Amino acid sequence: MKSRFLWNFLLSLALCCVGHICRGQQQIMFTQYMFNGLALNPAYAGSDETLNLTVLAREQWLGFDGGPSNQMFSGHMPVGPQKKVGIGLLAEREKIAVTEVLNFYASYAYKIPVRNGNLALGLQAGLTSQTQELTSLALPPGITDPSFDQNVSTLLPNFGTGIYYSTSRFYAGFSVPLLLQNSFDKSDIVLQARQLRHYFITTGYLFDLNPFLKLKPHVLVKSVPGAPVNIDLNANLLIRESLWLGLSFRNLNSLNALLEIQFNNKLRLGFAYDFINSELGNVSSGSGEIMLNYRVAKKVPERILSPRYF
Repeated sequence: MKSRFLWNFLLSLALCCVGHICRGQQQIMFTQYMFNGLALNPAYAGSDETLNLTVLAREQWLGFDGGPSNQMFSGHMPVGPQKKVGIGLLAEREKIAVTEVLNFYASYAYKIPVRNGNLALGLQAGLTSQTQELTSLALPPGITDPSFDQNVSTLLPNFGTGIYYSTSRFYAGFSVPLLLQNSFDKSDIVLQARQLRHYFITTGYLFDLNPFLKLKPHVLVKSVPGAPVNIDLNANLLIRESLWLGLSFRNLNSLNALLEIQFNNKLRLGFAYDFINSELGNVSSGSGEIMLNYRVAKKVPERILSPRYF
């Protein structure tokens, strides 16, 4: 109980002061980003030929009490007679000890045919809600602190943009999902904390190794002012169009394993596990993810969905 209290107490103080003493990654991140581009780039909306739905859950730092817990839902589809417009919806939740963050964003993308692919320009807009349940913390006997007598809630509007180019074999994108650097509550509890712009660059390519094997490498570069640049290198092997096996290296301090089961062109189930290669491994066994993706095909007998690689 003492260790749990100490962890909650210190983490809450750090979260309260984050904008005052340090800067770091704020955007919710998932290991299986390459199978859910809308979470990073609004220009990804409508990149599929049909309605595409994804649910994902992540438990970070397993065995570490109060570690981040993330859930996400996304859906996007092309609309219009020529399918040049894409729309999407993204909902995310992150819980870290006594802090809960909720994101709700709608996306719009317009596709322009370029050579053998499409260049999409995207926008998103929505709200971020942050709540710190400070009253749920139990202070040591005999100690009182007015900072913990009330919860802190903040509702922040924001918008973002992105660009995404894709063919049947290649994709590349650049995005800034949150452009406004909103300030959080400027009370004595949360001082000078603000949202920071996150910059994402993604790219990937599909190679045919033989009739039964395909290789799909990815690169994700994440940058936010005041924090080290984060580079995620990934390679996924597709076996007989039904099983994905992948490995990722994140800044060379995390080895991540991925398993995706492609039941058919509509349904995909994915798993990921992050093995920690740092001192954090002394208190946590790693992080786990599970993802379910479903593509809603039109009810037309001759309509056959093409395989989805990006």
